[in-house]
Amino acid sequence: MKKLLNTLFVTTPNAYLFLDGGNIGIRADEQVLGKVPLLNLEGVVTFGRSGASPALMSECMQHSIPMTFLSPQGKFLGRVIGISKGNVVLRKRQYHIAENLTASSLIARNFIIGKIYNQRWMLERATRDHGLVIDTPRFKSVSSQFKEVTKQIIQCVDLETIRGIEGNAATQYYSLFDQLILQQKDNFQFHGRNRRPPLDNVNALLSFTYTLLAHDTAAALETVGLDAYVGFMHQDRPGRISLALDLMEELRGVYADRFVLRLINKRIVSAKDFQKKENGAVLLRDEARKRFLTEWQARKQDTIVHPYLNEKIAWGLVPYCQALLLARYLRGDLDAYPPFLWK
Repeated sequence: MKKLLNTLFVTTPNAYLFLDGGNIGIRADEQVLGKVPLLNLEGVVTFGRSGASPALMSECMQHSIPMTFLSPQGKFLGRVIGISKGNVVLRKRQYHIAENLTASSLIARNFIIGKIYNQRWMLERATRDHGLVIDTPRFKSVSSQFKEVTKQIIQCVDLETIRGIEGNAATQYYSLFDQLILQQKDNFQFHGRNRRPPLDNVNALLSFTYTLLAHDTAAALETVGLDAYVGFMHQDRPGRISLALDLMEELRGVYADRFVLRLINKRIVSAKDFQKKENGAVLLRDEARKRFLTEWQARKQDTIVHPYLNEKIAWGLVPYCQALLLARYLRGDLDAYPPFLWK
């Protein structure tokens, strides 16, 4: 099993990254802030404006350490990756299936089965643990709908129909999301998903978490030899990591949404951790972002038993395991792609 290494997050806006021997050096205002050995890293995410030296990017590419560049506000700008791993036959197979709508739908429906199954599990757990403070009949009703929807998707081979079912299920799920917020209700209310930019505290947390999950998923896909930019459900678009967005669908609820809910309900973040821009965008403040990233890294170290592989792994390796299973399916080693069905 792949070893879970660290991701280096650089949050200083004017930080410049450079190569110093076998280390990444971080400099701001003509002062070296620190150095981190490359051999301990599986990825670099920087929020700085100044960028990185060509020598460092070259070294990271040689060691298969993807570098992701985000704006100081957390908007995805781009990724630098090394030579593609895996054999060309695997990627040719990926491209061939991506051009076939029926073949793509067979994979896409399993992504969505995993997503709806996991969201249903979250709703059922909420009724069990918090039945006195939520609208239990409503939760049970949506859970029953999700069970029936899953049966529909299993029989579906039309990609547009699958997308429509997923969109309707997402609307139902988000209609209950506010009730999953149990603490700090005055400052953390959810009235629907908004992005580009996020307009409230909850959406700011969700957008940031989804960005990080997409980074981890894209890195996992590249590690097993797949092209993160060519998906089966999300349409191709320049600069869009479509396959990473596909694969992370089944992880949004149990991985990302539960993380956000924990930050709020455990009071790890509060209203003072956010700032509102003139255009209405709501963003995490610098100190809160550092706390967020510390919690994110700690979460990735938590261990679970993978429901399909039946192996004990860190949460942070789940995207890698799913990418590996997808590659095995594309190679013909599995009869179908097994989605991550959390219990």
